[in-house]
Parts: sequence; structure tokens; C-alpha cells
Amino acid sequence: MKILYLETSSKNCSVAISDNEKLLCLTEEVSENYKQSESLHTFVEWALEGAGISIKDIEAVSLGKGPGSYTGLRIGASSAKGFCYGLKIPLVAVNSLESMIEPFLSQNYDFVIPLVDARRMEVYTAVYDGVTGKEISETEAKVLDETSFEEFKDKKVIFVGDGAKKAQEILQLPNAEYNATIYPSAQYLINKSLEKINNKDFEDIAYFEPFYLKDFYGVKKKKSED
Repeated sequence: MKILYLETSSKNCSVAISDNEKLLCLTEEVSENYKQSESLHTFVEWALEGAGISIKDIEAVSLGKGPGSYTGLRIGASSAKGFCYGLKIPLVAVNSLESMIEPFLSQNYDFVIPLVDARRMEVYTAVYDGVTGKEISETEAKVLDETSFEEFKDKKVIFVGDGAKKAQEILQLPNAEYNATIYPSAQYLINKSLEKINNKDFEDIAYFEPFYLKDFYGVKKKKSED
């Protein structure tokens, strides 16, 4: 089964294609300027070319549903819906935080904790078992302070994601490790997506919305004075 994966929730615009669990091609780029709107469809074309297939060969689409960048998630969701409508194929959606933990499972950590940078000292986070990847505490928006995650001070924990840098500056956890170079990646959506496809855990394409976690706050323009 050929599956197209889209992950646009962060600064990493990421596209992958697999044949069941085998990764055929990965195209991604981390950019400070959030290039999803200009890069996503080009990356899809490149991934198809790299995999040696056409878009008509795709049998399902998997989307990293967030949390993360509001605009990035909108772009990814609209593209995923477009492919599913056009090809008449199912959509599955995976929590983007889960795509951040896979490289660190069974690496001798008790817990893997993704931290996606939000505003100021806020992060999007969840806690996962370091061996099984099972969710220990559900996804939330959390404001970091010196006491955050202190329940893990005697455990071997790794914090991953672009929010790990500010966490390292204030957390009082002597046994913790930090990796701020990790972003959600389409290649790590494969296992969870196949599980959902096998269980026929599909999204309703018409009503699907990304996992924003928080409402979007736009910047109001000031009224011009006469």
C-alpha cells in the first residue's frame, strides 16, 4: 500500500512516501520562515519522483495533525483533504508529537518528552514511555517554570524539540538530556499510520480539523487615524 505523509506543523516542511512500512522517499527542509505554502506541493512532486510512482498510485494520506503552527497546520490539512477528495482515498491523522519520539525509543530513556516551542515560555508537550512509546500524559499547552517536570528528577528523561532549549535554561533536572534539533518529520508517521489504517481509523474528510490545541490569536490592525 502506497501512502503519502504530510507533516507541516513546525518549521520542518516534511513529505514522505512509503510502501507499507518501507520508506520510499523523504523530502523535507527546516526553515525559520515556515515555507509550507511555497514548498509543500513541490516536495510532494519530488517525493513522488524519488519513489518512482505517480500521485494516482497513492492509496491513503497521513497527516501530522498538530499541535503546532496554526498556518502550517491549515496548509497541511487543506492539502491532505485535496488529495483525498481528488483520489477518493482515506485520510488518517497522527499527533505530531508522536513523530518526534520514535528515534529515541528503546534508547535507555525512562521517558521521552517532546517540547514544541509556543509563545514566550509556553510549549506544547506530552510525556511518553521511553520503551513502548505509550502516552503517559496527554498533550497540553504548558508554561515552563523552575518546577516543571520535577516529578521526573530521579528518572532518565530526554526533552526533544525546539522548545528544549528554553527548558534547559530553567529546569532543575540533573539527569535530563536535551535535543533542540528535533522537529516533527513525515518519516516517523509511518508506524502509527499503518496501525490506524489497519484498524480503519479514518478521519471524516469533510469535518476534519487539525489539532490546534489553542485558539488562533491574530494581530489586530490598528485603525488609521484621520
